[in-house]
Amino acid sequence: MTNRTGLKIMFIPGLTLPAMADEDLDRIRRAAGADAQVVVCDYPSAEEHIEDVDALLGIIGQKLFSRARRLKWVQSISSGVDSFMYPEFINSPVILTSEKGLVGEHLADHSFGLLLMLTRKLAAAHDLGAAAWQHRPELRADEIELTGRTMGILGLGGTGRAMARRALAFGMQVIALDRDPVAGMAGVDLVIGQDQLEEFLAATDVLAVCCPLTSETNNLLDSANLARLKPGAFLINVTRGEIMVEEALVEHLRSGHLRGAGLDVAPREPLPADSALWQLPNVVMSPHTAGASQFRAQRNIDRFVSNLEKFVAGEPLDGIIDKTLGY
Repeated sequence: MTNRTGLKIMFIPGLTLPAMADEDLDRIRRAAGADAQVVVCDYPSAEEHIEDVDALLGIIGQKLFSRARRLKWVQSISSGVDSFMYPEFINSPVILTSEKGLVGEHLADHSFGLLLMLTRKLAAAHDLGAAAWQHRPELRADEIELTGRTMGILGLGGTGRAMARRALAFGMQVIALDRDPVAGMAGVDLVIGQDQLEEFLAATDVLAVCCPLTSETNNLLDSANLARLKPGAFLINVTRGEIMVEEALVEHLRSGHLRGAGLDVAPREPLPADSALWQLPNVVMSPHTAGASQFRAQRNIDRFVSNLEKFVAGEPLDGIIDKTLGY
């Protein structure tokens, strides 16, 4: 550990933030102060610097964290923070912030893309290729309009709110369930508390999973809860696959109780080729790519710079994660 007076800031690039422009590094240096040191390194090299790092932009695993003697604040470059939820980090005084509230727009875009692939039979028509013209009657018979259908949003955070705006624009009825008291939205019937989950599911035509992975939501969508959805409901999930029980999902898709599922995430990732989900005609999937946006990296950098200014000034940070809750 070196003797110094200024802050030491570390940036560990990753999938959602693979690089940083020189002008953004200069912004970080200005926000941190004249005596600050800014280190950019890959994860293996981080071990050489971590002992006297004060603030980190990236993801830090348990082994690396055990060597972080001065660390006071981490901003994650992933929207989900379940990878941080190991006891040593949870029980430490280190502040955790994230992109919370910044990723909803592109996740909602992706969700509706998956939903429309199912409701408008776009995936089926694409798979048929030129032969689709010989299947027009069957395709048209299976297409549905979203107007008047009820979207049930599980978790009314940033992603849930973006989903609600799009659903309302499609003429849908929108209901939402959140475990915590949250601000309402015009046009959305909001219910609070998991004790009303059964009634919420029973009223839902399209279930949009917009909640984080926590001990409460892990395996939440088991066979019993999927059975509570309206017959013929659709399931859309672009947040965390472990919220679903794979065998139960396959069961209800095969029986037709679920009319279809649009998944960017899976209970196992990468989903093995022998999973039955790959074989079901009423499933469309993408390989955990909903988090991509041309705006995402800059939004995270901008928040980090703003938070760094607040960190130096001793002010509250934006996007703070409650480590005991996991979001």
